[in-house]
Amino acid sequence: MSREFAARNTAELTVETLVAHGIDLLFGVPGIHNDALFDALYVARGRIRTIHARHEQTTGYMALGAALATGRPQAFAAVPGPGILNASAALLTAYGMQAPVLALAGQIPSNAMERGHGHLHEIRDQLGLLRHLTKDAQRIGGPADAGARLASALQLARSGRPGPVALECAIDVWPTRGPGKAAAPLPLLQPEVDSDAIEQAARLLGTAKRPLIMVGGGAQDASQSLIRVAEMLQAPVGCYRRGHGVLPGTHPLSVNLPLAHRLWRDADVVLAVGTRLHTQQSVWGVDEELKIIRIDIDPEEPGRFRNPDCSIVADAQAALDALANALPRHLSPRPHRDLAAERGWMAEELGRLAPQMAYLAAIRRALPPEGILVDEVTQMGFAARLGYQAALPRTFISGGQQDNLGYGFGTALGAKVAVGDRPVVAIAGDGGFGYQAFELATAAKHGIALVTVLFDDGAFGNVRRIQDQAYGGRRIADSLHNPDFVAYARSFGVRAVRATTPAALERTLREAIAANEPALVHVPVDEMPSPWPLIMLPRVRGKAGPGERVWP
Repeated sequence: MSREFAARNTAELTVETLVAHGIDLLFGVPGIHNDALFDALYVARGRIRTIHARHEQTTGYMALGAALATGRPQAFAAVPGPGILNASAALLTAYGMQAPVLALAGQIPSNAMERGHGHLHEIRDQLGLLRHLTKDAQRIGGPADAGARLASALQLARSGRPGPVALECAIDVWPTRGPGKAAAPLPLLQPEVDSDAIEQAARLLGTAKRPLIMVGGGAQDASQSLIRVAEMLQAPVGCYRRGHGVLPGTHPLSVNLPLAHRLWRDADVVLAVGTRLHTQQSVWGVDEELKIIRIDIDPEEPGRFRNPDCSIVADAQAALDALANALPRHLSPRPHRDLAAERGWMAEELGRLAPQMAYLAAIRRALPPEGILVDEVTQMGFAARLGYQAALPRTFISGGQQDNLGYGFGTALGAKVAVGDRPVVAIAGDGGFGYQAFELATAAKHGIALVTVLFDDGAFGNVRRIQDQAYGGRRIADSLHNPDFVAYARSFGVRAVRATTPAALERTLREAIAANEPALVHVPVDEMPSPWPLIMLPRVRGKAGPGERVWP
């Protein structure tokens, strides 16, 4: 056995394998259980950059943002017990958003695991906990299996429906030396496209009079293929949170959630690509007249609410390419779909959200097409899902099914690190921003040129609205005591200004993006018009079944 082959320890082989997989970032908060891992990262500096934050939750969200912005696996590290629990909300969000995030979790000494000795950060069945939040969680046993374990985990994170994975390693195993080698990437495991299902879908769509396409996060890497199919069918393409940018927001066939709802009631065939189609099937309703075609890479997904008329279990791009090739055999020439009347109605409806729309228009004008907007669980975030026009895939990041308050700032930090010179803007409310506001220190420390627009109404605005409208104005736990946010940001050395109008916001955004440094724009606002009538849309087809929601 050569000295070189036996020289490296578990941590070094893990880092070598990360580098071999093209992972050039690791987000983390160091701690004693992972000391050997961080020492290996020191040795590998120049090939992999380590970004340390002030809280483990932020490191998980940064990896999430980097994964969503790039579509590639991203990694973070945390100590066991409290550390990985702090990051667990980010893992849960990554699972809901199909983001290929790798969690490297430390562990107590290997001979003490599950024995209840009371070691520092000991937690019972950490792997079992992580398996509830990820596609899978495994343990690195030593240098002999470090590379293979990591390569297998990253293969799983990228294959099928992407998602987070976790590996834990004991404090005494990280520095252990012995035979082992770094591992190269394993091939993706993707289902083959079923040609018979493609032909069936082409027949249904070819004879459709009023086709409608709904897209979600699973379609983000299939933009050109989706555009080709939509234009062949002259089918409007609707989205809500995760599907923005698959079809450019300015495309004549692009429609937002309320317009898709308006078209849903008369559609005869719906093509759903990379979306759970949850709200549409469980709230908007279905009936026997509506034919549904599902394209989803997860074989469990298409039949969750009802069996579709056609199910294609495949990668979205591969399936759409096959569908585009099959459609000419079943499709007669179609006139361009004129949505002018529908758009006129939508413009009037969005006019009710005039303050939000004016600020969003200012952001859109200031942010170049390749720039990324990260929303938050805030009144401006909800409005952005209705009125912001993303120009390209992966340029609008939204909270997905978890939609958890406070996720946005850390997620946007990670997105900015991953995309380099491309601008990234985060919008936040004062409530959500407070979850990670201290990470302005991380932005300043690492020179992360994220621009954050903080809309401050002095409250958990959505909570207050619900209490006013549904509980007779009995307000409790809704108001916030905030600092002077401009002074607060400047105390970290972060560029900070205040803007009180959309015009001022556009000007300050342009200046902040050009300065290419961490920045915060504080926007004081009053209570804004409610976006919920355009989101909580009523049933328009069929009758509600047992357990299905009916929104007024």
